[in-house]
Amino acid sequence: MAFWYATRAFGVVALVFLTATVVLGIAGTARFAAHGLPRVVTAGLHRNLSLLVLALVALHVLTTVADGYAPIGFASAVVPFDSAYRPLWLGLGAVAFDMLLAVAVTSLLRDRLSCRTWRGVHWLAYACWPVALWHSLGTGTDSKVPWLLTLDALCAAGVVGAVWWRLSLMAPGPGRTAALAASAVLPLATGILVYIGPLQPHWAERAGTPPAILHSRASRSGGRR
Repeated sequence: MAFWYATRAFGVVALVFLTATVVLGIAGTARFAAHGLPRVVTAGLHRNLSLLVLALVALHVLTTVADGYAPIGFASAVVPFDSAYRPLWLGLGAVAFDMLLAVAVTSLLRDRLSCRTWRGVHWLAYACWPVALWHSLGTGTDSKVPWLLTLDALCAAGVVGAVWWRLSLMAPGPGRTAALAASAVLPLATGILVYIGPLQPHWAERAGTPPAILHSRASRSGGRR
């Protein structure tokens, strides 16, 4: 029970800090600086938050494996779609984790990499955010809890708002229009996913929870999952 609470807590907090990291990164691309703070401070905050996210995700993985309730091993944390437990949704978590690892490793080796290579890999930090969000919604056993849905919605609003603000500073053109359309499609697709997925009955079964776990849960009155 303690490991289950821990893994959910680490996952939720990691998503919140990842959202903050993405928003700060988007602001940084516009050379934004908070009033009274030099850019070196906001850049340092962005970097430290990124490391904190990686640490939280590592704890999320460790507590998930240690829980033992579902057949999830260390390999499933880094090899996408390798798990027998909700393979698609857990696989998205592995993809997001691999992206974060790639960003962390290349950041440590930044002095040995070309700026173009480092920047290209660094864009994975932005790509991993929607993947992590969908992983949370799809594999989280409490995805339909109102306060958690509200938190996910606030995270999505923060990122989409930051993207729209950044795009508003760009000159009109096909690239800007495409980016605006993509930023509008993402929350719409996420909302549809939530409606046809976690909010519907028998989502655990449809998401790929092994029958043995479903039967075990059904045999418990007030089971935790």
